Amino acid sequence: MCPSRPTLPAGREVCRVGESFGERLRAAVRARGPLCVGVDPHPGLLRDWGLDDDAAGLERFALTATEALAGHVAVLKPQSAFFESHGAAGIAVLERVCARARQAGALVLLDVKRGDIGSTMTAYARAYLTDGAPLAADAITVSPYLGFGSLEPALRAARDSGRGLFVLARTSNPEGASVQRAETAPERHVAQSIVDEAAELNAGAVPLGDIGVVVGATVGPAELRLDALNGPVLAPGFGAQGATADDLRRVFGPTLPDVLPASSREILRHGPDPAALRAAVDDATRALTGDPPAGG
Repeated sequence: MCPSRPTLPAGREVCRVGESFGERLRAAVRARGPLCVGVDPHPGLLRDWGLDDDAAGLERFALTATEALAGHVAVLKPQSAFFESHGAAGIAVLERVCARARQAGALVLLDVKRGDIGSTMTAYARAYLTDGAPLAADAITVSPYLGFGSLEPALRAARDSGRGLFVLARTSNPEGASVQRAETAPERHVAQSIVDEAAELNAGAVPLGDIGVVVGATVGPAELRLDALNGPVLAPGFGAQGATADDLRRVFGPTLPDVLPASSREILRHGPDPAALRAAVDDATRALTGDPPAGG
């Protein structure tokens, strides 16, 4: 039986105990829709909210956004770098964001993009993917560009603790293409090899594997085969970066049910009013699910 949690908008709770990350994610998306909202305390957004770019402004921004949104979205994605830039005080705020998001029933995807080797990768895994760690999240983003095998400590920790990973595959930044589109064999790119490695780890998982990939929503998987992934796809770029719900349907096609469109600025620009933030989430979710606008 699920522990007591705040009631979801759909009137259902997301159970976590004894479930894999893939199971929890599928349940959360079914209950709240596929939108993943970033908590990105960018200095420009802080200014737009009338806040100073300091630890106090960071805390006000991040906790306001979390308390407004964590009860209404399936996945909340704090961007660690903006917290780290404020030192120890910023990390303390990030801990509170993760804790409050979980209390409200959202899955926490911590955007840290860690990638290293050996004992260093093991230490990262211990920091983010083990029970009791102050910054433990439901899943984190990781970079495989020291070789997919370098992720083994994180893969092992995620497997042992029922957490997930999102592995960078094909990102939307122009600089990424020179590496990600390099051919490892005729008509087979590095990005495809990453997707294929993740697919091997997800093989046979029901209802969904725990190892996702990151594919930019403004890039799309036209050059990737995602049909065998059997895992989630994080698609940054929905909203302010230009990708629309129609674009996602066109680009991802039959894999769309497992896509998490990620948006931060497009939602956060509606703050600091909590009601306006929630309305922006509702509008985006309706667009993604094809439901009519409120009042329509």
